[in-house]
Amino acid sequence: MLTVLGFSMVICFMYLIMTKRMSALIALIIVPTLFALAGGYWHGLGEMMLNGVKTLAPTGVMLTFSILYFGMMIDAGLFDPLVRLILKIVRGDPLKVLVGTAVLTLLVSLDGDSSTTYMIAVAAFLPLYHRLGMSVLPMLCLINLASGIMNLSPWGGPTARAAAALRIDALDIFIPMIPAMLLGGLTLVGMAVLFGLRERRRLGIMTMENHHLDNISLGLGDADDCEANRRPKMFWPNFILTTTLLVLLVVGLMPIHILFMLAFAIGVMLNYPSLEQQKARIGAHAANVLAVTALIFAAGVFTGILSGTGMVDAMAKSLLAVIPHSFGPYLAVFTAVVSLPFTFFMSNDAFYFGILPVIAQTAAGYGISAEEIARASIIGQPFHLLSPLVPSVYLLVGLAKVDIGDHQRFSIKWGILVSMALMAGGIVFGAFPLWHR
Repeated sequence: MLTVLGFSMVICFMYLIMTKRMSALIALIIVPTLFALAGGYWHGLGEMMLNGVKTLAPTGVMLTFSILYFGMMIDAGLFDPLVRLILKIVRGDPLKVLVGTAVLTLLVSLDGDSSTTYMIAVAAFLPLYHRLGMSVLPMLCLINLASGIMNLSPWGGPTARAAAALRIDALDIFIPMIPAMLLGGLTLVGMAVLFGLRERRRLGIMTMENHHLDNISLGLGDADDCEANRRPKMFWPNFILTTTLLVLLVVGLMPIHILFMLAFAIGVMLNYPSLEQQKARIGAHAANVLAVTALIFAAGVFTGILSGTGMVDAMAKSLLAVIPHSFGPYLAVFTAVVSLPFTFFMSNDAFYFGILPVIAQTAAGYGISAEEIARASIIGQPFHLLSPLVPSVYLLVGLAKVDIGDHQRFSIKWGILVSMALMAGGIVFGAFPLWHR
């Protein structure tokens, strides 16, 4: 009963947002509530929802202050030199723009934090796409999937969770997966070339003069008075502050939401010392903040009901129950394949701490090591980041002002392709076996 209820709820939710019959914000609240009531979960429903909201509250705080921080830095002009450089390299060629999007995002994603990657990548590239008349959906697809590939680093969430759940070293998971990640990255660049050729055929190659390149402004924040808010003399202090912030994020000195709160407080005082200026900068980005954080807390309602009713556990056990005994030697590949739907329909915590240990224990009976199962389990991460249950995806689509249904409809098939490339690389380069003799 719970299994049917859980899968029905997720399918209904996906259908409503992808067909635009309901906004993601409303669907995240209404759909799980109705399904929980239909399942007879009258008592404790409010507590389930509140627990889900509490769980995502730190993420909401982090996204609030990361939007304010990077929005403020964009207003101050920190990323202007980067945009000018990219523009001068790619000129008006859509192919070069899309390849540049893929390559730069792969590099920026090395910090392992999707939200930071999205802020920087969208800030750098959105103006180019708008100026050239290019579709924003390929850009979002490349940024989203690049973050999923690089999120397999030891300091990224999935690898750390898999290592903790199976009590193994994160480096033992990561190092054998490097060739697979390179293959995933090459696949992403190949996708960028394909997208670029399509856009080049549609738009042609535009000629952009140097004065046009110098006058382009970034696509985030308040564009009307952007020049008045520029702080060119503060470039190096802002650069040092942002670099320090990114280093501390990687080191993990303090919780990420606290780091962004402190960085924003310091940055806004340095660049906009008067109270009126500070209020104006916060107000300029309030719409972005509200659009994203409202979705985050609504997602908390969805995940809270999914977990509190036991739907997640029931869905996982039902899928594991269908594995025939003869399939045992192929458990590593099976783990890689099911990591796509498992991590799409549930949180990483639920998959890695609830399901992965069960699979690993079963696989041990067939001679498949915990390290091999752990490597297979992270294959679905590029696809996972497209899930409506992942808070950062709302930041990505919110910054670009794109409907999440449109983004998913465009990107899902490409997310599966990149994950399959990772799996192929994992098998070919020996990270995990196709089957165990």
